Amino acid sequence: MRHGALLALVSAALFGLSTPLSKPLLDGLGPVLLAALLYLGAALVLSPGVLRRFVREGTTLPPDRPNRLRLGGAVLFGGVLGPVLLLSGLSLAKAASVAMWLNLETVATAVLGVTLFREQLGWLAWVGNGVVFVAGLLLAWEGGPAGWTAAALVAGAAVCWGLDNNLTAVIDGLRPEESTFWKGLVAGSTNLTLAAVLGQLVAPDITWVHALVLGAFAYGLSITLYITSAQGIGAVRSQMLFATAPVFGIVGAALWLGEGMAPLQVLAAGLLVVANALWLFDDHGHSHHHEATRHEHWHRHDDGHHRHDHPGLEVAGWHCHDHDHDAVEHEHPHVPDLHHRHPHEPGGST
Repeated sequence: MRHGALLALVSAALFGLSTPLSKPLLDGLGPVLLAALLYLGAALVLSPGVLRRFVREGTTLPPDRPNRLRLGGAVLFGGVLGPVLLLSGLSLAKAASVAMWLNLETVATAVLGVTLFREQLGWLAWVGNGVVFVAGLLLAWEGGPAGWTAAALVAGAAVCWGLDNNLTAVIDGLRPEESTFWKGLVAGSTNLTLAAVLGQLVAPDITWVHALVLGAFAYGLSITLYITSAQGIGAVRSQMLFATAPVFGIVGAALWLGEGMAPLQVLAAGLLVVANALWLFDDHGHSHHHEATRHEHWHRHDDGHHRHDHPGLEVAGWHCHDHDHDAVEHEHPHVPDLHHRHPHEPGGST
């Protein structure tokens, strides 16, 4: 739990800082081209590791059709549509305001996670989600009536990323860096082609390099860390921690763009801290059954679910490889990770 929470917070910092850093690049590149370069930068920084696995194993794609469809949906919503909508909103409003509206992603992820993706939340987690929503309203208040168009665009991006978050959290048989690589490569190439069709493709210059480097950290590394967190503690809980990203965006906007900090922004930041603490006390546990399965993801051998042997090797800590699980029925507190995405049975505790 602590490991997944830390990864989500680092991911939030990297992505939150990308909002003020992207703002100056929009003037020369435009939303579609900038979205393309950010995701191509993500694919570029992750390509060495992905290529090494391709040479070693011959594939870096999910092994079955359901997981390929999940990856395709994540690419479409999270890689193609989401960033274009976000950057379009950023072109119309202050970076700090856009960072604030990104709190809507948490609400979208929670609603979609519970209604479509079988996540379970206790009442404390719902209270925390409500506090996040209130914080978002306080932050958006600063935008005024002129910011409603920008807010609508960012809200559209939030819904796209809510779908993306839930889809990537349940992709099985693909490492987080591989999911991010394919998202970056396909989405970046698609938006680059779209920029050319729309006549928005400008000649490469130093801003292209800045965008690629920013994409490597703010999208490549950030998304990889987020997926790893979501697969460990569930998309909704990871997203509630990721909701701290606007705080980093506001601080970055103040430092790099000279945008001031309003009292409502400070109040909302405090609410976000409270909200992210609430879910840590949210408890969910009941008797549940695991079917026998074989898959690949990052895991440890001290979590009660991974007790396979490594012949001739002594393995400790986090590692990733293809492994088998025997069928088992047991009861323990758990979060909706890759092993616990089941409907809540009557009589269990939440």
